[in-house]
Amino acid sequence: MSRATFLLVTLPLLLAACSSSQLGQNTDPGAQLASATPAPSGEFQALSAVGMSGDLSFHDPSILGNVGFSTGNENTTSNPEGIRVHTSSGGVGGAWTTVGTIPVAAWAKSYNIKNVWAPDIVKNGSTYYLYYAASQFGTNNSGIGVATSTNPGNPNSWQDHGSAILTSNGQDYNAIDPNVFNDNGTYWMAFGSFFSGIKLIKMSSMTSVTGTVYTLATRPGVQYNPLEAPSITKHNNYYYLFMAWDFCCKGTSSTYNTRVGRATSITGPYYDQSGKRLDQGGGTLLLGNSGNQIGPGGADIIDGSSNLAYHYYDANDGGKWKLAVKALSWVNDWPVP
Repeated sequence: MSRATFLLVTLPLLLAACSSSQLGQNTDPGAQLASATPAPSGEFQALSAVGMSGDLSFHDPSILGNVGFSTGNENTTSNPEGIRVHTSSGGVGGAWTTVGTIPVAAWAKSYNIKNVWAPDIVKNGSTYYLYYAASQFGTNNSGIGVATSTNPGNPNSWQDHGSAILTSNGQDYNAIDPNVFNDNGTYWMAFGSFFSGIKLIKMSSMTSVTGTVYTLATRPGVQYNPLEAPSITKHNNYYYLFMAWDFCCKGTSSTYNTRVGRATSITGPYYDQSGKRLDQGGGTLLLGNSGNQIGPGGADIIDGSSNLAYHYYDANDGGKWKLAVKALSWVNDWPVP
C-alpha cells in the first residue's frame, strides 16, 4: 500500500500493512523511516527452492492449488485496484499468469483507499473465502473484508460480504493482514501489524468474529513495533506463527525478514527456538536476505505445512517484487533455513 510522506511528529502511531503499490514506489507507512532494528546481515541458506516461472509479480501472496492472490497495485481513490488474481498451469511453481483484479466493494472504497491489501484464501466445502484489508493510511482506521466464490480464478465471480472486523482510531490494534486457520473445524483469524502487535480472534462464522482478542506477538521497546503479516499452520503437536519483522516496500532497501515461533495452543503463548515468548519480543529468524532475494516476507503457508510462499525484492531486477516458494524442512519440530 502506498504511503504519503509523513512528518514523524505527526505519527505517534504508524500503520504498516504488508501491501503494495506500483513498482518502484514506496508503499509501507514506515517507508520514509529508518528501520527500527538493523537488517539481518550476511547470507542465509535458503530452504529447498521450488522452480518458478511465468508472471511472478505477487506481493503478499496467498495460494491455493492453481490459483493465487496478491495485493492490488496502487491506483486512485476514485478507482482503487482490487486484489489481483493469478492462475497457474502447473501448481505452485507455475507457469503463473495474472488474469485480472477483483472489483473493490463500496464499503472498502469508503476508506479513501487506492488499493486493497494482503489477501488470504480459504476453502470451506465448495466455497472459497477471500479475506483482505482496507485502511486509511497512517491510522488504524481499518477493516478486514471477506468475499466468496465457487470459481476463484474468475475475478468477476467474487461476491463481497462486507467487513468481518473493524478497528478505529483510538484502539490499540489494527484490523489488517488477515490469516484464517481451520483448527479441526474451528476457524480462527490472525491479523494485525505494528500498533500492539499480532492478534488472534475466533470466528463465529466464515464472515464474522467473536470473543477474546489474543495477543500472539509484539516487540516491546522497539520503535513503531514493526511486525505484521501473520500466518498460522500446525505441524505434529505444535502451532506455528510465521510473521514479518521490520519494513517492506522499499525495493532493495527493504529490511523485511521472516520470523517464526510455536505453541501448544493456538492462542499461545508462542515461543521462539531460544525459549523467548513472541509476545515479549521473540522470533526465530527463518528467512533473511539471500543472494538476489532482499526483504523476504509476507509469508503464506500452503499445501498444509509443506511449502512457504513469500515475496521478495529482486536485486537483479531493479528491486521489483516477486513470488518465491520454498519447501519447508522440519528438524525437531522446527522449520529450518
